Amino acid sequence: MDKFDQLIIEALSKDARQPVAAIAEQVNLSRSAVSERIKKLEQNGTIKGYQVLLRESEKGHVAALIEIQYFGAKCEEAVIPVITRFPEVKQCFAVSGDTDLIIYVRAENMQKIMQLYEALNEIEGVTKIKTHVVMNEWINRLGG
Repeated sequence: MDKFDQLIIEALSKDARQPVAAIAEQVNLSRSAVSERIKKLEQNGTIKGYQVLLRESEKGHVAALIEIQYFGAKCEEAVIPVITRFPEVKQCFAVSGDTDLIIYVRAENMQKIMQLYEALNEIEGVTKIKTHVVMNEWINRLGG
């Protein structure tokens, strides 16, 4: 991936619906060259797809970050099978420091998040659960 591909991705990230001609003008390439590069980026999996992102007020969901502290050596063996059962869990990260896992949850309502919280609370070895409800999303470069 060269600088032109990076510029094309940056342009698409800002507005994936803009015409190829507009992108071509931004990156100083011909329309056909930009179209060909986009096609290659899609075929090689660099660009996995396009999606609609709604304003926070239109999404109709609640998002939260949940921190988990675990006492023991096999945190992933105890926690991952439980959280995998919840489709509301969108991402899970093992992190350094006092917290062992951070889970990103997006649910249709707080009741769903509470169900996950209760399931986490039943796991032997989980010593602390801290939930941060997302109030607003100002930057999202992951598209979700």
